[in-house]
Amino acid sequence: MKINSVDLDIMAVRRSQYPTNDLPEFMMIGRSNVGKSSFINSLVNRKNIARTSSRPGKTQTINFYLVNEEFYLVDVPGYGYASVNKDQQRKFGMMIEEYLSKREELKRVFLLIDFRHKPTEDDLLMYNFLKYYNIPVTIVATKADKVGASKKDKNLKMIKDTLDIVVQDDIILFSSITKLGREEILKKIDSLTIETI
Repeated sequence: MKINSVDLDIMAVRRSQYPTNDLPEFMMIGRSNVGKSSFINSLVNRKNIARTSSRPGKTQTINFYLVNEEFYLVDVPGYGYASVNKDQQRKFGMMIEEYLSKREELKRVFLLIDFRHKPTEDDLLMYNFLKYYNIPVTIVATKADKVGASKKDKNLKMIKDTLDIVVQDDIILFSSITKLGREEILKKIDSLTIETI
């Protein structure tokens, strides 16, 4: 897939603000320091379409990036950040749940997990939450370039065992530095986009 255009089309906090053009949507979610912005920038081959920040918790809206005028990448607030107060965390949670539970255009969720570490309790809660709504998930193991070849199989098993991944879900190793996994993810998006046309 060649990325010809990408625009931050809509920043929403409620359902009435979502896009109304029925295009397929692909949501990105993960801990606030997992490399979500770098993942989006790498996918669309742009440096700063999604703002990276040294301060976790910067995304506070549901951001709809229109790609090639064919589909949306949907970026939501990260979870697990200590710097955001409980009230704000609850609002984020309700905003994300409203989107996940009611959005027919959502075709797949990319759940980003740091490949270097065991999935956190928050990662497990999020995966189970997605399964509760029967949403297909691809686990994106980020920062894969920072894990040596001898540890890759061990870390993959650790993610699979911790999350207890269901059969139809998959794991893709990803690196925004080396572009590992980028083409595989774009092919998956492409095939799911074609299915809906």
